[in-house]
Amino acid sequence: MAAENERVMPMIVAAEPVPPQPRLITWPDDDNTWTKTPTEETFRDRFVRRARENPLVPVGCVGTAGALLYGLRAFHQGNERRSQTMMRLRVLAQGFTVGAFILGILVNPLKPRK
Repeated sequence: MAAENERVMPMIVAAEPVPPQPRLITWPDDDNTWTKTPTEETFRDRFVRRARENPLVPVGCVGTAGALLYGLRAFHQGNERRSQTMMRLRVLAQGFTVGAFILGILVNPLKPRK
């Protein structure tokens, strides 16, 4: 038996880690009870949704990639002037893309939600 002046420390047992749960969407049913349904948004669904929210970003990305590839092709063929022009165009296209992204971030909160 423990003496009166000794303290007994309780044992702390670590619990099993809880696995992550899927995101839940909640809405009222017809009988006014709330239903939670797990939703899985695929990469394609998310890409399409974001492209619709801010359509200038994918346009800028395609322009950037096009200028880069055409510039690399010109460099490989030895056309230095065309290569330099395309690399400058690529930088402008990247600036356009970043500007479109920032504009989308600033304008998106002003859009009405469905």
